[in-house]
Amino acid sequence: MSSLASLFAILGALLVGAISPGPSFVFVVRTSVARSRLDGLAAAVGMGVGAMAFGALALFGLRTLMNEAAGLYWALKIAGGLYLVYLGVRIWLGATAPMAAVDSGVAVRSAPLRSFSLGLLTQFSNPKIVAVFGAVFAALLPADYPLWLGIVLPALIFVQETAWYALVALAFSSARPRALYLRARTIIDRTAGVVIGLLGIRLLLDAR
Repeated sequence: MSSLASLFAILGALLVGAISPGPSFVFVVRTSVARSRLDGLAAAVGMGVGAMAFGALALFGLRTLMNEAAGLYWALKIAGGLYLVYLGVRIWLGATAPMAAVDSGVAVRSAPLRSFSLGLLTQFSNPKIVAVFGAVFAALLPADYPLWLGIVLPALIFVQETAWYALVALAFSSARPRALYLRARTIIDRTAGVVIGLLGIRLLLDAR
C-alpha cells in the first residue's frame, strides 16, 4: 500500500469511529443545544485537538506504549472512567436546574473556552480511542512512512474530527432541535447523563 493510500485508509477508518455515537458525540450535542452554537463549535475544536494529539502519539508507537506501559494505560482507564461518571452525574443533577435564559428565548452567555476545555477532557477521558488509534495505525501505517505523512496526518485528523463535530454542533444548535430540547429537557439530560455515566462505569469495570 502506498503512503497516499495509507493516509486515506487511516482517515476513513478514524472517521467511521468518530461518527459512531459515544461520549464525545453526546457532549457536543448537549453543549450545542443547551448552551449556544459557539459553545458547540468550541467543543468540536476540543475534540479535534484531542484526536490530533492521539494521532501524533500513534505515530510515535502508541501500540507499543500500550503493551509495555500497562500501568499507565490502566491509570488512564481509571481516570477516564471517573471523569465520565462525574460528568454523567453533573448532567443528571442539572437536568432540573433553572435555565431561564434559554427558556425565555434569550441566548445564554457563551463560554467557548470552558466548552473547549470540557470537550478536550471528554475526548481524552475515553481510553477506547487509544485502542482504536493504536489498532488503526498498526494495521494501516507503513513501517517506513515518509516525513510528509508524519506531518500531514495529525493535521488532517484535526481537520476531519473538528469538521464532523462542527457539523453536529451546527445541526443541533438550530431552532428546531433547540425547541425540541426545551420541551423534553429533563428526559434528554437525564438520558445523556445515564449514557455517559454507564460508559464511565464500563471503563472502570474494564480496568478492573
